[in-house]
Amino acid sequence: MGSFWFAGNGGQERNACLEVGMSVMSVWMMPGQGAQKVGMGADLLVLPEVQETFEMAKAATGIDLVALSKEGDEAQINDALNSQVLTSAISVGLSRALLARGFQPEAIVGFSLGEISGLMVSGILSLEEGFALLNERSHALAAACEKSPGAMLALLGATHEDALAVCDACAEGEVLVSANYNAPGQVVVSGSVGAIDRAEAYWKEQSKRCSRLRTAGAFHSPLMEEAAARVEQFCKTLSFMPATYPLICNTDAKPFVVDEAVERLSTQVKSSVMFEQSISALVSQGASEFIEVGFGGVLTNLVKRIDRGATRKKIGTYTEWEKELAELTSQAEQAQTNN
Repeated sequence: MGSFWFAGNGGQERNACLEVGMSVMSVWMMPGQGAQKVGMGADLLVLPEVQETFEMAKAATGIDLVALSKEGDEAQINDALNSQVLTSAISVGLSRALLARGFQPEAIVGFSLGEISGLMVSGILSLEEGFALLNERSHALAAACEKSPGAMLALLGATHEDALAVCDACAEGEVLVSANYNAPGQVVVSGSVGAIDRAEAYWKEQSKRCSRLRTAGAFHSPLMEEAAARVEQFCKTLSFMPATYPLICNTDAKPFVVDEAVERLSTQVKSSVMFEQSISALVSQGASEFIEVGFGGVLTNLVKRIDRGATRKKIGTYTEWEKELAELTSQAEQAQTNN
């Protein structure tokens, strides 16, 4: 059994114990953007918690997610703000549906945008303020991308040291940093367009594969400095509450500290996403089941590369919801029998 300690408001510490006990220690994962697809979320509207979450997101952002999920075309779904709000609302809505049926996570981890979803699911932010933050963050990132053009590149087969070496060799005075530590053998670098061009050529010269990410700019890099400042100012207007469930931070793979919320959320915009380190830390604490609550399955695949012994599930469609709900119910009943 392991336990995470984190500080609540006023510096009061809470023990968020990750209980293994007689049952599986479950972690809920909130995906980021990039896996969006036409029609996603439409089949989930039969769940009242998803319907309600979509309406609450609309109130904060002005985006009609019901119409977007049912009628949105590819261009509308891939719009940066639309995709972020819909991706987050699906995660939050499904999480609320699970909670309403008595299921709870021992910890939550999000990937980039998914950390904002995690703030809402963990209880640190209300849905109203969480979606308002998502809206402000999205606009801040868009403005930073327009002012400081950049790109992102996945280095396949790269170690952390390889990625650092690529950045050292190819930056040439421009921004080039490791942005996403996804899994063993997959590190994403982020930076100015010229630096990414050089990094791509450098990696291919070594007969290694890489892939450009379809992003609007160099996220999780110093080129997002102005976006970070804007997020910092907005976060000062929000009311952060002690977490009901521990949320693991992207920036340091440690539990979110509410008293440091403003700094942590502004830093997250311009700093590396330490997903691999976060999953490894949770496994070391006893986590053995990872459920991706949201559309796509990207995080489920990354967990497979990080720890092949971990149980992986994903819930992002109504078919997956029915399947996993039945399995989770059976698992809970078996745990009660064992107790």
